[in-house]
Amino acid sequence: MSTHVLRLENVHKSFGDTAVLRGIDLTVRAHEVVALIGASGSGKSTLLRTVNLLERLDDGQIWLGTTDISDPKVRADDVRARIGVVFQSFNLFPHLTVLDNVTLASRHVFGTSKREAEARGLELLHRIGLTEFATSFPDRLSGGQQQRAAIVRAIATNPELLLLDEVTSALDPELVTEVLDLVRELKAEGTTIVMATHEMAFARDVADRVLFLDAGVVAEEGTPAEIFTAPKNPRTREFLSRFLS
Repeated sequence: MSTHVLRLENVHKSFGDTAVLRGIDLTVRAHEVVALIGASGSGKSTLLRTVNLLERLDDGQIWLGTTDISDPKVRADDVRARIGVVFQSFNLFPHLTVLDNVTLASRHVFGTSKREAEARGLELLHRIGLTEFATSFPDRLSGGQQQRAAIVRAIATNPELLLLDEVTSALDPELVTEVLDLVRELKAEGTTIVMATHEMAFARDVADRVLFLDAGVVAEEGTPAEIFTAPKNPRTREFLSRFLS
């Protein structure tokens, strides 16, 4: 049986009187790529933020491996050290070089030596064609380069799980491909990924499983072929018609 990296059971989250997540169940196996799709406000980003403990649940449970990370006694920093996260905005530290951004967590959270962390960081930057920018500050990079650097920073510590929240939405169209190509490489290497995306063709090509969220519930889930070729839920068909017509 495949190892479960992440498991959500009956997860609820509200902001004031607005219910954003209304009983989400999700299991993610090792090396699986799960795509979350749905309209703005459907709960995709909030779901990812609950997994990284940036938002606390109102009800339900979340397990990372065998750890119940929804237990209030769990230290959030310990959980976040096991998860890589990349948001829409690049969130690189502007006062640090690209290499220092990439190695920050390795050195200060995991206690890796500067020499070892920088060797790993330079290897990753070389893989994505950013070696020449290692000593540059983020404002010298294009948006696509900054987002690729942010993804490299997230994987530099070999996290158990990678969360990607609409990582191409802040990019100009011509820069989207280079970021998506990196995600394809990570999938090929066996990285476990949960990604919220509005790139339907990318979700269809890369994901192992797709969840369509609608008003805080999983309205439909299945393989990309099932969701994009023969969706059963009328809401799924209506949503996808805007992208795939």
